[in-house]
Amino acid sequence: MALTTGTSQALLDAQLELWHTTFAYVKSMALKCALNLRIADAIQLHGGGATLPQIIAKVTLHPSKIPCLRRLMHVLSVTGIFSIQQPADDGGEQVYGLTPVSQLLVGSSNLTPFMTLVLDSLVVSPFLDLGAWFQRELPGPSLFEMKHGQSMWDFINQNSAFCALVDGGMVSDSSFIMDIVIKERGDVFQGISSLVDVAGGLGGAAQAIAKAFPHVNCSVLDLPQVIASAPAITNVKYTAGDMFESIPSANAVFLKWVLHDWGDAECVKILKNCKKSIPPRDAGGKIIILDMVVGGGKSNLKHQETQALFDVHMMIMNGVERDEQGWKKIIFEAGFSDYKIMPILGVRSIIELYP
Repeated sequence: MALTTGTSQALLDAQLELWHTTFAYVKSMALKCALNLRIADAIQLHGGGATLPQIIAKVTLHPSKIPCLRRLMHVLSVTGIFSIQQPADDGGEQVYGLTPVSQLLVGSSNLTPFMTLVLDSLVVSPFLDLGAWFQRELPGPSLFEMKHGQSMWDFINQNSAFCALVDGGMVSDSSFIMDIVIKERGDVFQGISSLVDVAGGLGGAAQAIAKAFPHVNCSVLDLPQVIASAPAITNVKYTAGDMFESIPSANAVFLKWVLHDWGDAECVKILKNCKKSIPPRDAGGKIIILDMVVGGGKSNLKHQETQALFDVHMMIMNGVERDEQGWKKIIFEAGFSDYKIMPILGVRSIIELYP
């Protein structure tokens, strides 16, 4: 029996699509390798363009792997991480350059720590068991717990190296995205006198807000073991506590990439505590959420695919990326009267909630 009907070219095109998806993980691992070898830094050191010998002089690899590095650079170039310029003569060396993508991997506010976290074997390996996870009943262990024997939160608390990896990744993301938030929608922080960044970790987001808006009294709420590692910052106060118990009073509450970690029941509990901590709407009280709204923003295929991939990725901790209906459900169940979605952050959005 034939696999399907259609021309030979149609069958080959279908096979190409199947292979392209199947081998997509090689793209991720090639990027992980580039991060480990610090290839982008090597190119940056040569002014943004470097030949293979110049890259080799700055990275650590066995000489026998030089031909393999050329093949790796080919993958990283055809997938848009680096650019490649052919030599003017037959005997010259190709020059590899930084693209807008790899520009995000160098400099003081680079995203390398976040990408390193996402591509770490502890985070990637649970997805090898995704099929088996789907055969188990909810509520049950997350993908991470099924693979490593404990929840990601417990693992973070007990493993200092992984904790540092998570903290570094979150600070990296905050440094990147908060510059854009302040530039594009800094008005969301206007008119408020105090703000508490709930589950704000080491305070990367709160520090950015405090720097841009010195009149706002910024504080961070997180668990005691997190606060113990927080840096000493004069314009940000750190408070040890649990968002599931209570949240310090403030004019506004900020939640960056928090609610997508939790199911609806947990989110409603967090939001109810947030509502208790702020004044009424006519007194300026509000919640500011930075998170993903699936279906929000641009409608191009890469945008949609990235949101879908991120949603499945959150299964690692039994989290979820919500569409507007999903957000609406938890917002009104928590007792808020209204909300506004601003899809101006790529695949993420700003959501304001009003009591």
